[in-house]
Amino acid sequence: MAVEQGEDFELEKALAIGMVPMIVEAEDPADVLRSYVGLYLQGEVQAEGLVRNIGNFARFLETASFSHGQVVNISNIARECQVERSTVSGYMDILEDMLLGYRLPIFAKRARRATVVHPKFYFFDTGVFRSVRPSGPLDRKGDIHGAALEGLVAQHLRAWIAYGKEEAELFYWRTRAGAEVDFIVYGTKTFAAIEVKNAATVQRRDLRGLRTFREDYPEVQPLLLYRGTQALRIDGIACLPCDSFLANLTPDNELMPTPASKN
Repeated sequence: MAVEQGEDFELEKALAIGMVPMIVEAEDPADVLRSYVGLYLQGEVQAEGLVRNIGNFARFLETASFSHGQVVNISNIARECQVERSTVSGYMDILEDMLLGYRLPIFAKRARRATVVHPKFYFFDTGVFRSVRPSGPLDRKGDIHGAALEGLVAQHLRAWIAYGKEEAELFYWRTRAGAEVDFIVYGTKTFAAIEVKNAATVQRRDLRGLRTFREDYPEVQPLLLYRGTQALRIDGIACLPCDSFLANLTPDNELMPTPASKN
C-alpha cells in the first residue's frame, strides 16, 4: 500500500512500475519489471507445466491486458488469440490460481435495475499491467493511464479489505442501460461507491454513475477520486485527489474520509 512507502510514494511512479516491493526497491525498476514479467509470468507457468503452448499463453497475456479494468469477454479474447474459448477460460483460471490476476464480480444485492452479469478483470499489479500492455497509434489518449489508475485503486482497496479489521467484499456495478460505478465496497460497517477519473478536474457528468447508484442505494457513501489537488464536494458527493486518498489509506482507518468542503 502507498502508506508503507510514506513520503516516498509518488503516484506517477506507482502508475509506471506498480507496487511490487522487489521492483519498487530495485536500482533499475523498469528492467526488473521486464524480467519479472518475462521470467515469472511466462517462465513460471511453463516450468510448472501449466500450459502446453507457451506462445499461445504469451499472446493471451497481451490480449488480456486490453481487458484490464474491463468486463471480461472470453469469446473475444479467444478470437484475438486464435485459440479455443475453453483454453482462454483455463488461462484465466491459471492467472487467478497464481494470484497474478483476479475477476471482480458485479454488485447485485437488492438490485432495482437490470445489471450485467460478467465480471471485470484486473492484473494484480499496475506495473505488471503496464509491462504486458502494448501501446500503439490506435490507443486513445488516456486509455492506458486510465486503466492503470483504476487498477492501482483496486490494488489498494483489496489490500484494505484483506488486512483490515472489517469483513468486506469488493464489487463493481454496471446496469444494462450503461450506468456504472468502478468499485463498490460492501462490508459489515462500510458501504461505499467509488468512481475513479483520470482527469485533473471534475465535471458534474463524471458523477452520473454515483448519483444513479445513490438513487437505488441511499445508504451508500459515494466518492470520486481524480487527478486534481483539491478536496471538493459536488452534489453531496466527496471528490478527492487520488494520490492523497491512497497515501492515507491504512487498514486501521475507515475507508471513507472526512467529508470535503462544499463546491
